[in-house]
Amino acid sequence: MTSRVRTVVDRVAVGVGLLLLWQVAHMAAGTYWLSSPWQTLQRLAELAASGELARHAAYTLRAAGYGFVLGGVPGLLLPFLLRRLPIVSATLMPFMVAGYGLPKLALAPLFILWFGIGIESKVAVVAAATFFLVFFNVEAGVRALDLKLVRMAQILGASEMQVARHVILPGAVPFVFAGIRTATPYAIGAAVIAELISSNRGLGYLVQLGASNFDAKTMIAAVVATTIIVVGANSVVNALERWLLRWRPRSGFAAGAASGEF
Repeated sequence: MTSRVRTVVDRVAVGVGLLLLWQVAHMAAGTYWLSSPWQTLQRLAELAASGELARHAAYTLRAAGYGFVLGGVPGLLLPFLLRRLPIVSATLMPFMVAGYGLPKLALAPLFILWFGIGIESKVAVVAAATFFLVFFNVEAGVRALDLKLVRMAQILGASEMQVARHVILPGAVPFVFAGIRTATPYAIGAAVIAELISSNRGLGYLVQLGASNFDAKTMIAAVVATTIIVVGANSVVNALERWLLRWRPRSGFAAGAASGEF
């Protein structure tokens, strides 16, 4: 059995095991407290058929996407700028660490007070949550760059722009995608939690609506829908990373695993 097939089989086995545990928990707790996998699937189908699932999911994705752009893009660009400004970097870093440690979701009520219950407050929560995740991952990539490569390129006559494009950026790309991969579920989760606090749309609102009506099926269906979206978004990020980094040689283990030697 090749490594790839074994991985798929193991994932299916884990998934089946989780579904069995879910079913056992449902039988122990009862439908009032926990819907079964089949009941949840039925509720998802009902929400999809009525268009409610698409409407709420689109709102959550829009808030997460806007917030990711507003927070992630500055978090991506700032480390490259600070690389040329070491004094500014040393001055700002303690404040960045403090901002990273600040519980962003605790600011959600404040953002709602400032921006209202519309999408703006959700975007602000997502931006605050994703900025620091992307920033510190990219900053680690910039710091991990081998300075010998930079000096060698400069000795060969490369301009600062050429050094950034052909040396610094390719070396930092894996760290960039690590930050994006980490921040993506946080962006969607932050949007959902902000909707839980105050909203009239979104998957978080759907969870809150189910809780208000003591409807476990709707609550769990919204959570499952959020999980599916997160997994799908992560798959897109992984596929994009593989495509952009296709130039990198595989490690010996990865090559052996792909050929079925392990």
